[in-house]
Amino acid sequence: MNTPVAKADSYTFCRRIARKRARNFYYSFLLLSREQRDAMCAIYAFMRYCDDISEGEGASREAIERWRSDLNRALQGDYAGNPLWPAFHDTVERYRIPHNYFQEMIDGVSSDLEPRQIQTFDELYRYCYQVASVVGLTIIHIFGFDSPDALVLAEKCGIAFQITNIIRDVREDSENHRTYVPAEDISRFNADLSKRDENFLSLMRFEAARAQFYYSESLPLIALVHESSRRSLWALIEIYRRLLARIEESNFDVLSKRIRLSALKKLQIVLQAQFKSMR
Repeated sequence: MNTPVAKADSYTFCRRIARKRARNFYYSFLLLSREQRDAMCAIYAFMRYCDDISEGEGASREAIERWRSDLNRALQGDYAGNPLWPAFHDTVERYRIPHNYFQEMIDGVSSDLEPRQIQTFDELYRYCYQVASVVGLTIIHIFGFDSPDALVLAEKCGIAFQITNIIRDVREDSENHRTYVPAEDISRFNADLSKRDENFLSLMRFEAARAQFYYSESLPLIALVHESSRRSLWALIEIYRRLLARIEESNFDVLSKRIRLSALKKLQIVLQAQFKSMR
């Protein structure tokens, strides 16, 4: 018989996961109220579980579907002893987050179970929507918003974030037999993703420009979330934008190393956000 986990203990569990593993997200959480920060940690812990189930040694469709069943039960208040669920369910109910976002997340990570080559940008957009845009759509419910335009912009912001991740992780993804850079783009530039020559650099510049387009398109989102949350959202976007800028400054040296922003740089962005006018 599973021992019930108290809600306070569940939030403590989620905070621990976020502090340990949310390399970019957690810094922006620091600018939120305690209640919002806890909610972000609960959502992040769910996303982390999704990724781990799809990428671990026991990754399988059966494991994904068990996780989906656990999610459906948890959303009805049946937590099955998992310390994640009480905080997650409380967050979803408190902020009225649509349940279909979490189903989309699971669909997205389940698509990574087998080797794959994205063929077109439309296919890439759908993948980015499932693994990143729905995250943005989820967390703006915690940030708070009134205009439905915020939903459209949160979707675009997620696309920008995920394309940034894809550029950064080209080598790692290739080693795992996954290619998210569309085949139509690779063919257009006659590029080899294992060879950092001029064709590769032209392809990377093209994908970076695509990400920059979505960053620019989504920028008005900051003004659409509730004022108390704007600094956190600005910091989150700025962390990803500066990561992309650092990749560009390295001339896309992504095959020899994984480019990151230092913890100090992220803290500097958080401090900048704290004193930045958001009106």
